[in-house]
Amino acid sequence: MASSSGENPTDGPVLLHGDLDLWIIEARRLPNMDWFSDHLRRCFDPCISLIPSPKPSSDPGDPEGDHDRRHGAKIITTDPYVTVSVAGAVVARSRVIPNSQEPKWNEHHLVPLAHRAASVDFHVKDDDLLGAELVGSASVPASRLLAGAIREWLPLRRPNGKPPKRGAALLVALSFVPAEETPLYRIGIAGDPERRGVREAYFPLRSGGAVTLYQDAHVREGELPKIELEDGRVFEHGTCWQDMCQAILEAHHLIYIVGWSVYARVKLVREPTRPLPRVATELTLGELLKYKSEEGVRVLLLVWDDKTSHDKLFIKTGGVMQSHDEETRKFFKHSSVICVLSPRYPSNKLSIVKQKVVGTLYTHHQKCLLVDTQASGNDRKITAFIGGLDLCDGRYDTPQHRIFRDLDTVFSGDFHNPTFAADPKGPREPWHDMHCRIEGPAVYDILTNFEQRWRKATRLRERFKKASHWKDDALLKLERISWILSPSSTIPNDHPSLWVSSQEDPETWHVQVFRSIDSGSVKGFPKNSREAIEKNLICQKNLIVEKSIHTAYIKAIRSAQHFIYIENQYFIGSSYGWPSYKNAGADNLVPMELALKVASKIRAGEQFAVYVVIPLWPEGIPTSASVQEILFWQGQTMQMMYEVIGQELKSMKLENVHPQDYLNFYCLGNREELPSDISENYDHPTENSPVNLQLSFSNVIRPWPENTGVS
Repeated sequence: MASSSGENPTDGPVLLHGDLDLWIIEARRLPNMDWFSDHLRRCFDPCISLIPSPKPSSDPGDPEGDHDRRHGAKIITTDPYVTVSVAGAVVARSRVIPNSQEPKWNEHHLVPLAHRAASVDFHVKDDDLLGAELVGSASVPASRLLAGAIREWLPLRRPNGKPPKRGAALLVALSFVPAEETPLYRIGIAGDPERRGVREAYFPLRSGGAVTLYQDAHVREGELPKIELEDGRVFEHGTCWQDMCQAILEAHHLIYIVGWSVYARVKLVREPTRPLPRVATELTLGELLKYKSEEGVRVLLLVWDDKTSHDKLFIKTGGVMQSHDEETRKFFKHSSVICVLSPRYPSNKLSIVKQKVVGTLYTHHQKCLLVDTQASGNDRKITAFIGGLDLCDGRYDTPQHRIFRDLDTVFSGDFHNPTFAADPKGPREPWHDMHCRIEGPAVYDILTNFEQRWRKATRLRERFKKASHWKDDALLKLERISWILSPSSTIPNDHPSLWVSSQEDPETWHVQVFRSIDSGSVKGFPKNSREAIEKNLICQKNLIVEKSIHTAYIKAIRSAQHFIYIENQYFIGSSYGWPSYKNAGADNLVPMELALKVASKIRAGEQFAVYVVIPLWPEGIPTSASVQEILFWQGQTMQMMYEVIGQELKSMKLENVHPQDYLNFYCLGNREELPSDISENYDHPTENSPVNLQLSFSNVIRPWPENTGVS
């Protein structure tokens, strides 16, 4: 690997914990990596010249593309892009510039780092239908990066040490700011005097909001202890599914639902805590949505399409994930409810192999309900319910997390346990989750997310509508309905008319919406790379990517002063720091950031605690290969974190102190005595069976959401 300016690339690794400010500017004198394709094209030039040229696909903001449009298509040559790696993990990618040996990117990247590395490595690659080919590489020693800003041409080298072409080089500019020198991390996100929240996000912080927090799908009266707040107030535990059902019943204009799974036969209200219309307890979710659509309410469902499930002719399979997508589509088929199954669309600009991987193995994991609700006077507003709860079977639960009780009443026909063979006597799998209701300006960002995803998922439907002259757009144009409060060309998203609370109200919330999504799943991201960067989106090869959830995690962890609480379905990441399998590709920074936060507090002599709540094992049979693999990766993650903390304790020569004084992992579980009518006839499993493994560890409650709390 070549180094810049003759620096020694074998300098020892140093800790890069902070933000890398990076410009990928341009490259020069790259070789033609597609010469074979070019020669083949020339052989068929007489035939190709008779075919109309397609529209150029290059970035409208790209000067190379402007040149193509002015002077005609260039010969087929290298399609270069740049990847940036630290400690073997790819931390940034540029966009692809087609057919250029003198590409100009002029791209800015602000990259959070939490890596121990000897260098920052740049790889120029040639994009290809079947993958990518290395053009050349260069590196900047990490020790030099810590010494100050750098802007220079880096000579490119092949793995054999020779240049790919004489004079081939990459121009970059980079500087590094350590985390402890960033003022925002000292005062915290909430302490920002400008109140801008997480600045590097697609959606900004919105004021004048209201948030209702929910634990589990339902909370019965007296089931949870009272929580005292400031000024003598008491926190009111919400009833999530009951509130969602009431919001659906009271909707006048729209009900939009997006989910990983939506099951039409599930009942939302089973143990009501207040008077509700009879239909709330009698109708299933599917029947309720049909009921509202018959009243003229626009009901749209956007459900992840599991490609392993089928319901065509004689082929009927439930799919690997048993998400009921085909059942849900079929249930609403001849109704006025519009149900669209949305697969995880791989961008057609990805390689063929990656398209197959994305389309088959990746999912849509968002869970959201949007409805119009009563505002002041005769006006209506949009309200959103978002979080970790899908509206499907197996999710209804309360903090008591019953295992055997009420299976023939509350949980009748709606419980499952993948570890056990189906048995009406149980046990059911308990389910713990978090959800929330949001009102105010931030709701319209959530609505934007739905509309962007809906337009992408229905693009084929839109083409059909044009062909059949069906001009009715499924999405309501809220700006044309004067009594529904919404942003418009004259009312910005954060306008006070959209607020539901004043700045002086102690219950007011500042809300910011985060996502993890790319242009393969939404329609509406800028196609111009410069506009994308202005909106805090990332250009990665042929995709526009939003990583604001990851960004928010990093900002929150770095700003934490006393403790961090996380609960999640899995806990895997920072594989570049694992004891083994460092190239596993789980490169998110969260675990390493947590470990480094603890290490910094140890150096400062301050108390700090990290609490992580995860399932004892992911949903499924604990001895299965897939579950064992996940547990192994989680073990690697935990070991890495404890090693970082342990090394810091040793370097500070602290005795009688253990890493678990700072970092602990917890698994929720519940035990319940078998009812007498079941215990007499219950078939107990063999000692080494997967069933007995679960019994020996008690019944595990599944924490499913991506939730975090910091202070």
